[in-house]
Amino acid sequence: MVTTVLLAVFVAAILAAVVYRHFLPLLRNPGAPGAASAGPSSNEERLFQCSYPGPIRGILGGSSLLVVTGERHRRIRGMALAFVASTGLRPAYLADVDRAARAVVASWRGRCAVAFCDEARQFAFGAIVEQVVGLSPEAPLIRRLLEHYSTFMKGLVSLPLNIPGTPYARAVEARRKISLTLEEIMDERWKGDGSSFRKPAFLDVLIADSELSHDDKVTFVLDTLLAGYETTSVLLSMLVYFVGQSAQCLEQLKVEHESIRSSKGTDEFLTAEDYRKMEYTQRVINETLRCGNIVKFVHRKALKDVKYKGYVIPAGWKVLPILGSVHLDPALYKNPQEFDPCRWEGLDQTSSGKKFAPFGGGLRLCPGSELGKVEAAFFLHHLVLQYGWRLDGEYVPMAHPYVEFSKGLPIEIWCHQQSDTAPWFVGQQL
Repeated sequence: MVTTVLLAVFVAAILAAVVYRHFLPLLRNPGAPGAASAGPSSNEERLFQCSYPGPIRGILGGSSLLVVTGERHRRIRGMALAFVASTGLRPAYLADVDRAARAVVASWRGRCAVAFCDEARQFAFGAIVEQVVGLSPEAPLIRRLLEHYSTFMKGLVSLPLNIPGTPYARAVEARRKISLTLEEIMDERWKGDGSSFRKPAFLDVLIADSELSHDDKVTFVLDTLLAGYETTSVLLSMLVYFVGQSAQCLEQLKVEHESIRSSKGTDEFLTAEDYRKMEYTQRVINETLRCGNIVKFVHRKALKDVKYKGYVIPAGWKVLPILGSVHLDPALYKNPQEFDPCRWEGLDQTSSGKKFAPFGGGLRLCPGSELGKVEAAFFLHHLVLQYGWRLDGEYVPMAHPYVEFSKGLPIEIWCHQQSDTAPWFVGQQL
């Protein structure tokens, strides 16, 4: 009995020492002075500079596009723009997106309910991983990569306690395993002996760049997955959430996509011209971005004393621009709490400015923002033509700080076709 008590006291003392070690700096310095901004802003790199907390830098990597500044940011952003340019609206990329959407929607045959967030992630991962790595989503190495990446995402924004078992520690370990997996993939591509590789990919460009370290290459792939996988899947989930509550919006989407499909053969993939015809779909996507506010805020630091609306933000202070406050400002949008895609009628669907910046702006505008819209539009095409859906319960999006849905957004689904005939794309080569 005494031995058990002493052992318990010893374990408690060890745990207390560990927690004390990690939390003492927080108690001594509870946080840098800062201000929150609820209005449109700019002046990136002139008055303000990107400044994310150290733990986020530690987990993303020092060369992440999200955290680097100055000339290094311009160079890495140039690589990201090169990736987008190599993808663009090329037929091969659009065909890959189309296949990924078909595969997910076809897998619902015979089901009456799905957890949509998981389905959206499956689609988004399938669409982006082929472009970056050149492997099928079903490849064993990619399945392993996705498993590690899921762990990585869970700890990306968590209490920075690098203690075994915590989300942060698991994320750090997941990043190490992602690095090893990517090294294995790069070795196979470099040797050219990977029979599972289907086609060229942007990873070949990274491999050939001798100025980049291995960690730089790993960080770039993580950045690309973060933007192309996580952001696109959240956008799709928000689309299903908002459209699922508007019968009128859903009907208008069906009319638009039925018109597009009627001009194509049953085995034809969607094209860039089809995408340009999706005018109402673009309005729905923009309104979802405005109401959903996928990115809630960003981290900045004042480079000099800044005067703003009668206040002075001292140099060195942290500034958190809250992007959603602009999108929900009644001075900028009539009835801002209402989901109304028609408010975008007659406006430029591709612009991003001070009044509408769902993907950031200026030097920090997400390079792949348009690719995310293309993928969402193509998925909506197959979804609205084949299925109707109903939200299964009162599940509302939550900021955590990224948008999440309780229980993965469960929805009830039903196929529009009443016969036993499979949808037109089932059985095709995927």
